[in-house]
Amino acid sequence: MQLVVARIGRAHGIKGEVTVEVRTDEPELRLVPGAVLATDPPLPVPLTIEHGRVHSGRLLLRFEGVGDRGAAEALRNTLLIAEIDPDEQPEDPEEFYDHQLVDLEVVTREGAPVGRVGEVAHPPGQDLLVVRLPDGGEALIPFVTEIVPEVDLTAQRIVIDPPPGLLSEPPPDTGPEEETGDGAR
Repeated sequence: MQLVVARIGRAHGIKGEVTVEVRTDEPELRLVPGAVLATDPPLPVPLTIEHGRVHSGRLLLRFEGVGDRGAAEALRNTLLIAEIDPDEQPEDPEEFYDHQLVDLEVVTREGAPVGRVGEVAHPPGQDLLVVRLPDGGEALIPFVTEIVPEVDLTAQRIVIDPPPGLLSEPPPDTGPEEETGDGAR
């Protein structure tokens, strides 16, 4: 099973270091010297981490065979992918790998069916469950405890407690109300 663990950003300095956007809760396991990572788009050979450090709150990595700024800049926007055992679980019981959540049934606290998880999106700020609805549409569910209080991998089910309006379309905006001549609305 492949797991996206980071995205390479811009080059840093002149010796081949790159900034990385970490996409794993376990960088201390996945982004360490000696780790061999596949890439998307694929490179002729996997990248092996030679050195890593934190600078101004950003993780910087240097890969074997990438020795200058030009080579580092050529890697920009490349995804780094780790190979993991499909049965592996994150250490924290409140964390999940994306592949564990895809295709789980989504229901409300009351048991009403909502749909199935189609994917997990990772925009800046907040992870989202992209739920395929029975009518063919999609709902974006923020993956936070207040809205997703239960993930039961054994039952293959996610329970949500959606705030008003999350699953329904808001009423169409009819514009400002017009006043009648007698002051009534």
